[in-house]
Amino acid sequence: MSDAKSGPLAGLRVLELGSTIAGPFCGRLLADFGADVIKIEAFEGDPLRTMGKRFEGKSLYAASLLRNKALICVDLRTAEGQEIARDLVRKSDIVIENFRPGRLEEWGLGYAQLAEINPRIIMVRISGFGQDGPYSQRAGYGVIGEAMSGLRHLTGDPQSPPSRVAVSMTDYITGLYAAFGATMAVLARQQTGRGQFIDAALYECAFSFMEPWIPAFEKLGHIPTRTGSRLPESTPNNLYSSAEGEFIHITAMGNAVFARLCEAMGQPELVRDPRFAAATARGAHVDEIDDIIGQWTSSQSLEEIERKLELAGVPASRIFTIADIFKDPHYAARQSIINVPDDSLGRVAMATVIPRLSATPGEVRHTGHRIAQDTREVLTEILGMSTERLDALEASGVIQSESSPHGGVAQQHQRQQQQQ
Repeated sequence: MSDAKSGPLAGLRVLELGSTIAGPFCGRLLADFGADVIKIEAFEGDPLRTMGKRFEGKSLYAASLLRNKALICVDLRTAEGQEIARDLVRKSDIVIENFRPGRLEEWGLGYAQLAEINPRIIMVRISGFGQDGPYSQRAGYGVIGEAMSGLRHLTGDPQSPPSRVAVSMTDYITGLYAAFGATMAVLARQQTGRGQFIDAALYECAFSFMEPWIPAFEKLGHIPTRTGSRLPESTPNNLYSSAEGEFIHITAMGNAVFARLCEAMGQPELVRDPRFAAATARGAHVDEIDDIIGQWTSSQSLEEIERKLELAGVPASRIFTIADIFKDPHYAARQSIINVPDDSLGRVAMATVIPRLSATPGEVRHTGHRIAQDTREVLTEILGMSTERLDALEASGVIQSESSPHGGVAQQHQRQQQQQ
């Protein structure tokens, strides 16, 4: 709470009620750019603390995704916990939540109820299928929304079942849309003086990435399917093998770029071949051009291919592993990976703040805190609670803090994690 905040969102207070990935990612984006984000976490910790790898008993994923936030534990299932949340809403600008639609209304914390006590409040509502519609009450995670969106059907090789990226992609897409929506609502509030709510559905945010195929089905009845490493109707745009069996992705669908690729391959006559002279023609003869490029790449080393394509100005890249990224000079020069001080691990590497704003950049002030680390400080500074009041709330199980004289769920959970 006491760390100085700068950035374009400095001065905004955000109350994060979400859990797992989409909600916390939305909150993390706002926090990176200066918003004062207070996360209400379950006593046992956000489920994201069980995801990813651990080091010395600490979740490395949580260290990154919960960075820049104040973490408090309040039991929202209790009447007193709900009143604490309402008191925080009175002093906040934005609320982020990703409960199943209707749950917060049951607790007296729905948008209409909160707008009565703070008409300027902006509520980001993240759910699997939206706040209304016949599927709204279904349980949904990001990957479920991805399956429904059509994106999953397009992912992988044509001869294999639909695959997935080994990160929570749809949660990140939705969190990004949600943060964009929140900032637009802040701008709108400057004109109207009132808040609003943002309905960000996981399936719908993923579906928006199906953009090229929506009119194609409506007009042509075309149903796209998996194409492996190719991008349909963008040729050449594929993965090719080098002599030693390494892979490089080459994209040269524009006529000028394709001509440069042909020069680099020593086959400039290809640009005059009717099969390849135009982008649409190349798309109709994708197998032929891919075979020609594949024969060229398989005849030389990966480094030689990279050197020739770079000199020719052809977009291409080997497939980086995370180990490649850590030793890459461009990542290092731009400080794309930052080392953030951590009070128990010394420091933790994580992705820097993006996008890069020239005049009002974001920053990472600290890694994700421990469960309930900031409960007493937040409730004292923002709500003016006395030590006696905090002790009483803690004794009754409404809140939890690290300094609990009774131990408590949060501390027990942390000890169990450290023993694993």
